[in-house]
Amino acid sequence: MWKRIELFCNPGDNVPYASLMPLDTSTLRFYNFPMAIEKAAGLCTLRDQGFRLGSCMVSIAGKKALACQATLRKKNSNFERLISAVHLSRPENYLSIYQSGCNFSCRKCHSWYFSKHAEGEWYTPEKILQACLQYEKKVTWDEPRSKATAYHAHDTCRCCGACALYQQRSSLCPGILDSSRITLSPQGFGPVRNIVGFTGGDLTCQAEFYARCSELIKAQTKIWVLIETNGYGLSPANLDLLQRAGVDAFWLDIKAYKDDVHRWLTGCSNEWILRLPEEMLRRDFTLEVLSLYIPGVVETGQLEAIATLLARVDVELPFTILAFFPEYRMKDHRSPTLGEMVTAFEVVKGTGLQNVRLGNTGIFAQKEEEIQILLEKVGRGSF
Repeated sequence: MWKRIELFCNPGDNVPYASLMPLDTSTLRFYNFPMAIEKAAGLCTLRDQGFRLGSCMVSIAGKKALACQATLRKKNSNFERLISAVHLSRPENYLSIYQSGCNFSCRKCHSWYFSKHAEGEWYTPEKILQACLQYEKKVTWDEPRSKATAYHAHDTCRCCGACALYQQRSSLCPGILDSSRITLSPQGFGPVRNIVGFTGGDLTCQAEFYARCSELIKAQTKIWVLIETNGYGLSPANLDLLQRAGVDAFWLDIKAYKDDVHRWLTGCSNEWILRLPEEMLRRDFTLEVLSLYIPGVVETGQLEAIATLLARVDVELPFTILAFFPEYRMKDHRSPTLGEMVTAFEVVKGTGLQNVRLGNTGIFAQKEEEIQILLEKVGRGSF
C-alpha cells in the first residue's frame, strides 16, 4: 500500500517535502525521510510527548538512519552512546564528551563529520563515569554550581599560557589563578575545572541516557554535569527527568529568533526552544545562552530579540554572541566584522542583559589595534 505523507528533510537534501513511499516497516530503517519513519513506525519518543521529530538523519555505512538508532543503543538492558572523543577542552576548561549523532541538521555545523555521520566508540554510562573519575583527579579549580558554564571559564583564565611559559601575566589576565593551577593539554593552557560537558551531537530527546550518566557521576564524583544543547529534545518531561537525575547546567544554543530562519538553518522549528530559558530556570538549572552572528542570516535584530526574551526571564542570564566562521554547507557565507560584533554587543546590552560576552574573538579582532577597540567599546572581560 502507498500513502502520500508529509516529509521533513535535512537542510540541503535535494528532496521534496511530500512524496510517496511504501509503508513497509522492514525497509524503513535507511530511508532518508525522517517524518515517514516516525509516522509509519512510531519510533520517536518526542512524538509520544506531543512534539515533532527533529531533523535526525545521520549517515552510516553509506546509508541514512535515525540518529537515535545509529548512535544510541541498548545492550543487555544498558544504554550505549557512540562517542567521537573524550578530552579536556579549551577554552571551556572542562571535560568534554563529544557525541556522534544529532537531532538537528545545521547547515553551519562545525562538528558535522561526527554529528551527522555515525562515528566513534561505544560508551556506556559506566564508561563515561570512569572517564570522569580519572578527570576528577586532575581538577585544579573548583567552580560553584552557579558557574558550571563555558561562559564563566574566562572569569579565571584567558588560556594564553603566559604565566606558565614566561612567569608573568598577560595584560588581559583576570588575575585569579596562580600558575600552579594551569596545565598544558592538547588544546593549550588553562585550569582543569570540576565540570563535565556533553557536547557535539545532541540527542537529549533520549533523556534516559543522560539521566543515567548524571546519576552515576553525581553519586561518585563532585563534578558538575553540563549539557550543551540545541534544546529541541528538552520537553517538560525530559527536563523533569534530568532534574531528578542531578543534571546541573545547560548551555543552550539558540540558532535564530525567527522561526523560518531557524528552520532553514537546522531543519526544525524553534517554537519550544524559545520557551526553554524560563522552563530551565524554573527547575533551578544553571543556564547560559549562546547565539551566532551570521551576516545576512542572524544579525543584530534577531540577537536583540533573543536578548529581550532572555531579559524578561532573568537579566543576569549569561549570553554569548559568537562570531560565525564558514563551515559545512555555509562555506560561502562570510564572518562578521569587528564593527558588526561591537554594534551587536551594544544593542544586546541595551535590552538590560547584564552578562554579555563576545566569542570567537580571533575571527574579527586579530590586530593589536582591534583588541584596543574592543577594550574601549566592549570592556575587559566581555570578550
